Amino acid sequence: MTFLVTGATGAVGRHVVGHLLRAGRRVRALTRDPAKARLPESVEVVRGDLADPGTLYPAFEGVEGVHLLTAGGDDYATLRTGPELAELARKAGVRRVALLWNGRVGPVEEAFAASAVEWTRLQPVDFMSNTLSWAPAIRAQGEVHVPFADVPGGIVDEADVAAVAATVLMGDGHAGETYVLTGPETLTQRERLAAIAKATGRPLRLVELTREQARERWREAGHGEELIDLLTSWQSNPPPESTAISPAVRDLTGRTPRPFAAWATEHAPHFTPKT
Repeated sequence: MTFLVTGATGAVGRHVVGHLLRAGRRVRALTRDPAKARLPESVEVVRGDLADPGTLYPAFEGVEGVHLLTAGGDDYATLRTGPELAELARKAGVRRVALLWNGRVGPVEEAFAASAVEWTRLQPVDFMSNTLSWAPAIRAQGEVHVPFADVPGGIVDEADVAAVAATVLMGDGHAGETYVLTGPETLTQRERLAAIAKATGRPLRLVELTREQARERWREAGHGEELIDLLTSWQSNPPPESTAISPAVRDLTGRTPRPFAAWATEHAPHFTPKT
């Protein structure tokens, strides 16, 4: 069996590749730039772009299951190519697809729901790795500027999301299911910063932005309005399932989801000034 991992060079995708390899499965990795992939030699790396289905026929050939992103590009915009991707998977004989939700149900999810291909939606609330965006400011100024500092969320380690994805792709009983994925605790952004301060041994300061200040910062960072709207809505008024602890990681994989403090300790060098 061959499994196709889209977004294979990303935070979740790399872990999905690793889980499948450790399970003895053949892995094909899709990336827009194979020269920068830096994946294990046993992985078949192919070029393709989910926003351009015409580039994907060789990638889907002979594939049993697909870890599929629902957003793409440098701006992480929702993919509009859902019908083409679902038809491509059907024609290639793909049996299962794990859909990595990007904050809202869009064309990819809708197309697979209407197709004959088995699909499962993975719904991570917020990735721990997103906190790495704070690293430059923490290293330079010892502070971060964020909005909605005291809104809690069930942040999850990307490696735990990947473990669920691999489990879904390799096993039965998940067709049509949606799994909300969180870590073992809910944390506000203020609490996450406190965990990083403890991991680095440095006092760190949080400066809370207004809604409009946050939107302007995201624009300056190059984010499109669609992503800015999503970030604003999600961070200011998250849905109920994002502020509750989900047992899905443990139930599906048997592994204990990693707490943020452990993630912060592992990634402390990213937040520590270079000497």
